[in-house]
Amino acid sequence: MSTFEPVVVVDGKGHLLGRLASTVAKQLLNGQKVVVVRCEQLNISGEFFRAKLKYQAFLRKQTRFNASRGGPWHYRAPAKMFWRTVRGMIPHKTERGAAAMNRLKAFEGIPAPYDHKKRMVVPQALRVLRLKPGRKYCTVGRLGREFGWKYGDVVEKLEERRKVKGSAYYERKRALQKKLIDAKKSAPVDGKVREELAQYGY
Repeated sequence: MSTFEPVVVVDGKGHLLGRLASTVAKQLLNGQKVVVVRCEQLNISGEFFRAKLKYQAFLRKQTRFNASRGGPWHYRAPAKMFWRTVRGMIPHKTERGAAAMNRLKAFEGIPAPYDHKKRMVVPQALRVLRLKPGRKYCTVGRLGREFGWKYGDVVEKLEERRKVKGSAYYERKRALQKKLIDAKKSAPVDGKVREELAQYGY
């Protein structure tokens, strides 16, 4: 993520939550717009029971004078969990930090505008590269479901539908490419026409 793009779309699947959040936070402060998709597939190192106990302890923290008004707000949706993790790594109460947070978007699944865009991975945050083989881990989506996130099944259905559409699009694209290659091979083009086409970049 060293190059500066208009918008960087990161596929959250298989990334460790904290490591990805720190990388994204740094890019946001540098002025990069970042979109993180499939937040429900983010991983947390350590077994699920430990993560659950830690989140339960976090849920017990509240403002003493009026908990319904004063927060802190304990998000159950995986995208909001990731968003809050990034916010903790940014000086979000300053003007610069608030502007950085406005450059971040996080989603469960892959919604409409981003399903046709190239998605990136962050190697320094990938679980398979950072966690020792055999170590236990859990997903943010499972943790969210445990504490009241209700849309896990909906996201799974939409993801299955997206994958079917994507594979059909890929097959059509391959068939068209094959037709084009065959047409180029069988087209009766002499040397003079080739020279003229080369002038126009074909």
